[in-house]
Amino acid sequence: MVNHSKTYLSLFALAICGLLLGACQNKKTTQETTETTAATTDSAGTKDLPKPLVSDIYTADPSAHLFAGKIYIYPSHDIDAGVKEDDEGAHFAMNDYHILSMDSINGKVTDHGVALSIKDIPWAGRQLWAPDAAFKNGTYYLYFPVKDKQDVFRMGVATSKSPSGPFKAEPNPIPGSFSIDPAVFTDTDGNSYMYFGGIWGGQLQRWATGKYEANGSKTDLKKDNEPAISAKVVRMSKDMLRFDEPVKDVKIVDKDGKPLLGGDHDRRFFEGSWMHKYNGKYYFSYSTGDTHYLAYAVGDSPYGPFTYQGVIMNPVKGWTTHHSIVEINGKWYIFYHDTELSGKTHLRNVKVTELKRNSDGTIQTIEPYGK
Repeated sequence: MVNHSKTYLSLFALAICGLLLGACQNKKTTQETTETTAATTDSAGTKDLPKPLVSDIYTADPSAHLFAGKIYIYPSHDIDAGVKEDDEGAHFAMNDYHILSMDSINGKVTDHGVALSIKDIPWAGRQLWAPDAAFKNGTYYLYFPVKDKQDVFRMGVATSKSPSGPFKAEPNPIPGSFSIDPAVFTDTDGNSYMYFGGIWGGQLQRWATGKYEANGSKTDLKKDNEPAISAKVVRMSKDMLRFDEPVKDVKIVDKDGKPLLGGDHDRRFFEGSWMHKYNGKYYFSYSTGDTHYLAYAVGDSPYGPFTYQGVIMNPVKGWTTHHSIVEINGKWYIFYHDTELSGKTHLRNVKVTELKRNSDGTIQTIEPYGK
């Protein structure tokens, strides 16, 4: 007689093993699918991050404008001059400007070549740093900081009938100008204002007494419990070639109306001014420098005071951070730089990404690497 009980037990054991094996295989397949999906998501996220606008030259400090329906970008042109790095930025030894243009965001980028060279600026010594541009009176104006032959940063201006240049420099710096990072904003009433200044290598701390102190501090005033050094603002003349009034301080205050202090490195002004207007409010944005944030403050007048609001962009790769903000076809964009191409702080590349706001007009903080 056949022992059916043993047969049933064997078949039952085989069934259990099959179920367990299937479960193990299903679990493995699920894990593999999850891992593959995660990898795909990571890959897609990386792919979607902004890429350098140009890669055949190094560019930084982009000032973007919409001129005649086209996007023009006025950046610094980084080069490797073999200069040792220091706190005064000697390794940023740029000597000309290239102008870039785009028909649209994510469109083809055109490099228009050298628009202005240091050798064509009669009073210039060295270090042609971050520029900006403006249009008025049928003329395009290129504003630039460069050290004069006494190694003091001054502001110059060059003109052209084309937004892509070439530009011809005025024979002398703008009278009364000093420091770095000009940003020219034209308000809805037609008045234009220049915002400028930078501490450390920008030398603003050496002008604290109203005259240049050649042996002054290389960083800031070292007064952490006193109001921080201010950016500067001045109305431009009608011909856009000179200042039309005494230079004023850009006052940045906290939400209690108290000025930001010198020791508040996460919020105080360092360099890289920019101004834009949104819903009748004036948005003054800037770099905090050694803490590497792009921050902003809002006011009711182009002169301020401006109340600190928060961070526009968290730190990028590389020591410096510098930006511009512009509205294009109903959307707002921020142009900025990092060091993706070179990994070296003085060889940077320009990028662009969308800037988004909350319903109350505050700006959403950008994570530049999609964290």
